[in-house]
Amino acid sequence: MKKESRKSRPIVIGYLEKVSSTVFERHRKQITDMIKGNYGVYALYRREKLYYIGLATDFRKRINQHLKDKHKGKWNYFSLYLIRKIDHLREIEALLVRISEPSGNKQKGKLKRSKNLRPQLKRLLTEDTKRVIEEILGSGKPVKKKRKKVTSRTKLIDRPLRGKFPTGKVIYAKYKGKEYTAWIQRNGGIKFQNNMYDTPSGAGQAILDKGAVNGWRFWKYKDKSGNLVPLQKLRK
Repeated sequence: MKKESRKSRPIVIGYLEKVSSTVFERHRKQITDMIKGNYGVYALYRREKLYYIGLATDFRKRINQHLKDKHKGKWNYFSLYLIRKIDHLREIEALLVRISEPSGNKQKGKLKRSKNLRPQLKRLLTEDTKRVIEEILGSGKPVKKKRKKVTSRTKLIDRPLRGKFPTGKVIYAKYKGKEYTAWIQRNGGIKFQNNMYDTPSGAGQAILDKGAVNGWRFWKYKDKSGNLVPLQKLRK
């Protein structure tokens, strides 16, 4: 027989929402008996507007305090939520305060031991923006040429992409689920992972490592419409 999947236990085991503050004055015993021994988070409202969020291990005592302390007269309805475990009580309160930003909470909720992802997002956006700019305008860095001694045996380098992209161009390839990019220089050379290659097949060979590859079909570039098309199209 197939075993039934175990149902996850709820975090919130009970709640009251938008209850008048007069309940504690007129029906103190009834509400005390109902929530006795429970803890959780609560919210105070001024008519329909959220005013304050807090946590409590004794709801009756905490609500009674707010009927007399600095919050007196600033709220007339409350909601409370009974939490099953006290472990994450402060974290739940902090999360709610950060999201809703009630006017009665002077301090912003603190998410301790949580990582702020903003710096990571900023780094990723910066890298992506830089890549787009280089794709459109080129890297702007001059190609460093090694001085080569000219002899009678020196031959001109055969670079079939010479003159195809006068301002340079980013090309793309995908192999075994991984994406690669290379940069076609103005002189027709192909820069891939800090190495220079004379032909598309040579640059593609650096990825495959073993076996032959037709670089004209392997590498693609973006046309005026932004579509990826094989370098083979340049031969037509």
